[in-house]
Amino acid sequence: MKNIALCLTVFVLLSCKQKNSVNQPAKDEQIITQYIADNKLDAKATGTGLYYVITNAGIGSQPNINSNVTVKYKGYLSNGSVFDQSANNGISFSLASVIKGWQQGIPLFKKGGKGILLIPSELGYGNVSQGAIPENSVLIFDIELIDVK
Repeated sequence: MKNIALCLTVFVLLSCKQKNSVNQPAKDEQIITQYIADNKLDAKATGTGLYYVITNAGIGSQPNINSNVTVKYKGYLSNGSVFDQSANNGISFSLASVIKGWQQGIPLFKKGGKGILLIPSELGYGNVSQGAIPENSVLIFDIELIDVK
C-alpha cells in the first residue's frame, strides 16, 4: 500500500511539473502583456513570443545572426530588479553567441537604434537559473545598438 501511495505521489508531482512547463509560454505572454499595459508601451510582437519597442530606429546597417555587434544594455526582470548592465561604451559580441531573444531582437534595430526587448523565458534561459535570473524568467532589456560589423 505504501508503494502505491508513493508511486501516486511521484506521478502527481511529475504531472504538475509537466503541466507547468506546458503553460510557461502562456504565463510569459501574460507577464509581458501586463508589463506592456502597466508601462503604456507601444510594443510589437514578432510571433515567437518576443515583443519589442523601437524608441529610435537608428540609421545605417542592421545586423544579422552572423554580425558582431556592440550593444549598451540594461537587463531586468518584470518586477524591476536589475540583473545585469553594460558599461556606457557597451559590450561587443557575436550575435550567434547570445540568447535567442537577442538573436531575434537585435536585428530589428539599425546602428544607433534604441529600444526595449521583452523576452519570454523560452528565448532566454528557459527553466534554468542563470546567476541572479531565476528559472522561467521573462527578461526585459533596454538596448542601444552602438555598432554593427
